Amino acid sequence: MARKSKSESGSGEEGDNTPIIIKKYANRRLYNTGTSSYITLDHLATMVREGQDFKVVDAKSGDDITRTVLTQIIMDEEHGGQTMLPTSFLREIISMYGNQMQAMVPSYLEASMAAFRKNQEEFAKSMMGGNPFGAIAKQNMKMFEAAFPGAGKTPGAASENQPVEPERGDDIRELKAELAALKEKLDRIS
Repeated sequence: MARKSKSESGSGEEGDNTPIIIKKYANRRLYNTGTSSYITLDHLATMVREGQDFKVVDAKSGDDITRTVLTQIIMDEEHGGQTMLPTSFLREIISMYGNQMQAMVPSYLEASMAAFRKNQEEFAKSMMGGNPFGAIAKQNMKMFEAAFPGAGKTPGAASENQPVEPERGDDIRELKAELAALKEKLDRIS
């Protein structure tokens, strides 16, 4: 998942997918080589949220310490009241270290997060066209009214003996047909 970002030299040309290099010094200061400025963990968290790709390296050894710094950001968020990771989940992660399944956990977690992100995007798209839960609630109410005529009527409303409006009558017939089909399926299953 390469993202556009500035390179180590800070060029930031279009199409440049080189991650921004962040140097971490012994005094715990972080230096953004793309902007030539010192930054904080909060700045890195913002960069993550904005989709900026970066790599954190130890200024002395040159070792890639990105994972350690990202873990520190998560710890700070969890400590600051923005809890997202349940204790049971954290215990499960810790228990996997040294386990024969440890090698499989990273790819499993990445796939799970990708699936979650995809579902989140699809849900957001469905919300743009209206509230899907509202549509489901309306359909459920129609089915309820079809199954129990008069149950949802208020006192003084039209009686059951009065003719049903053609549009509503069609809806009720459709719902009755759907209920009959569902009943048949349930009968076959049991």
